[in-house]
Amino acid sequence: MKIFVIGATGMAGSAFVKEANKHGLEIIANGRQTDKLAKLQAKVPNIQILAKDAFTLTKDDFTDCDVIVDAFSTAPSQAYRHTDLAAHLVALFRETTKPRLAFILGAGSLVTGPDHHRVLHDIEQDDTTKPWRNTPKNQYFEYQFLQNVDNVNWFGISPANLFIPGEQAAKILTGKDELLYNDAGESITTAGTMAAALVAEILQPQHRQERFTVANG
Repeated sequence: MKIFVIGATGMAGSAFVKEANKHGLEIIANGRQTDKLAKLQAKVPNIQILAKDAFTLTKDDFTDCDVIVDAFSTAPSQAYRHTDLAAHLVALFRETTKPRLAFILGAGSLVTGPDHHRVLHDIEQDDTTKPWRNTPKNQYFEYQFLQNVDNVNWFGISPANLFIPGEQAAKILTGKDELLYNDAGESITTAGTMAAALVAEILQPQHRQERFTVANG
């Protein structure tokens, strides 16, 4: 299988590239900065790299790709670009079943508590989140957009409340819309856990036109 990874040098993207490579998947790593892509390639030598702005990618860039993983990240002030990129990719592949589009979404669209309110509500009520809350807010908008896409083969995946660097957890929790907590009361997803869950979904698809969530057990 050939996998195209947008945002391949970021936390989520680079963890996925390394995990996918272990499983023998063919990788095209995309990003804007050639130097960062070269460093990634030095760590994972048998990948291809493509230095190109994600918003200028065309169908020709994805020739023969089975899956496109959108691990794009940007500054909170430009978080609206998450939805813009999703719309760009969806527009390229309307009325198709290949490639499959995989979107790494935020935790803000998950629900929590007895009343099943959005995690985004809690984020917006916390003054300490002001510097970065625009990101989960716009990733929620991205998810809302995807929910109305029924003629593209897509799926989404959300982390737990804390999405941090780290290796794959020994135990991985999975769910659909509820924010996940482990037995210690922690809601954490490491990049390694996210990568492992993505690879598993790519190799054995379980979700079509829907979002699921993973956390460290």
